[in-house]
Amino acid sequence: MSLRLDLLRHGETESGGGFRGSLDDALTARGWAQMRTAVEGGRWDLLVSSPLQRCRAFAEELAQRQGIELELENDLRELHFGDWEGRSAASLMDGHSEALGRFWADPYAYTPPGGEPLSEFEARVLAAQRRLRQRHAGRRVLLVTHGGVIRLLLARARGLPRERLLQVDVGHGALFGLRAGEGDDRWHECREGE
Repeated sequence: MSLRLDLLRHGETESGGGFRGSLDDALTARGWAQMRTAVEGGRWDLLVSSPLQRCRAFAEELAQRQGIELELENDLRELHFGDWEGRSAASLMDGHSEALGRFWADPYAYTPPGGEPLSEFEARVLAAQRRLRQRHAGRRVLLVTHGGVIRLLLARARGLPRERLLQVDVGHGALFGLRAGEGDDRWHECREGE
């Protein structure tokens, strides 16, 4: 059986942009509004969320509002950026521009100091996606997660080379759809109504 997996990025956070990673930021009022607007009119059989509050708090509200089950999935956390957590790219340009450039050029080949290698991040995210497919075939699932998780899943569905991962645009409160067909190991990007 197929699985429809909708991907919702959390909204704007109180601490702003930059490399948020494992920091547990809360949403701003605008962030809540971005997410509410994105899911307006949508119905799901199940919600699955990263445990970080910028995802979880909204998922709890939506699950209660729609009267559906919510699962927290630890493997859908954002990439841990190590020493770069809480810093912006602009601040890293002062003294770390070469390292930042290497990361932007190929995040698989360069890991921020003290950070999680992208190959390990990819392995945990794809393992979570496989588990969801096995447990929830035939259902429509909303995954409330982070920009890095969504970039990874979209890049794979689009067949992009790994160097282009960070070129996948995923704004705050953005909603995307993926579908895996019966007997098909690949995921395909789909639009609303498909």
